[in-house]
Amino acid sequence: MQFMYIILEVVNIRIIIIGANAMSEVFALKIDSGTNVGNYDRLMSCVSSEKQARIKKYRMQEDALRALFGDLMVRYVICTRLNLTNEELFFKLNDYGKPYLLGNTDFNFNISHSGEWVVCIADSSPAGIDVEGIRSMDMKIAERFFSKDELIDINSKQPCDRVDYFFQLWTLKESYIKACGKGLSIPLDSFSIRMAANNIYVEDSNGSSKWFFKQYDIGEGYKMAACSMHNKFPDNVERIGVLELSGFFDV
Repeated sequence: MQFMYIILEVVNIRIIIIGANAMSEVFALKIDSGTNVGNYDRLMSCVSSEKQARIKKYRMQEDALRALFGDLMVRYVICTRLNLTNEELFFKLNDYGKPYLLGNTDFNFNISHSGEWVVCIADSSPAGIDVEGIRSMDMKIAERFFSKDELIDINSKQPCDRVDYFFQLWTLKESYIKACGKGLSIPLDSFSIRMAANNIYVEDSNGSSKWFFKQYDIGEGYKMAACSMHNKFPDNVERIGVLELSGFFDV
């Protein structure tokens, strides 16, 4: 199976996870047009048979590649951080469908993708991540999914800034839900993301909760946010070429 339109770069925000001083790691993989992925079949053989079956169901090649490289990113991170081989990795789903590494519940990860980007967070604490491409939309959608306080915040913005703010809120809310690991059993309008004086926090019926957030400028036309139970997020982005990622699985 050949794909003729891929240039991939892995963006890695590297911090080693060590005990109480744990910090998040955030990865991103960019998909552009132009390059043939000649080792596609080899890379497919590196993910589980269940994952292969799901990938093969995608009708769009872009979707299949995002799913494949998202899985490979997770495997790469786990192998290099926990000194495991790919063959030693087994995953299961919690009651809400969030995957976890079998045999090591202290290693948490989460994936998101949109457009050109596939992103991943790894952490010793529960963590979530979301990336979204900014696009024109009917702002009435906010009335369906956002809390009353969030709607007030959106409407307080200049009309030209509301779509941008919508996607900031959306990625923050999604990262929080994914960090909690309960999926959409947590209604999107049951909590509020508030942004004030460079501080981002979440409010629900129990008041302000102890979750922390970090937004990343991943590229023009995108919003990205990460959530964890600590505020030790990395700042700097380091790029790794596709040959390093693919080569890891060719050994």
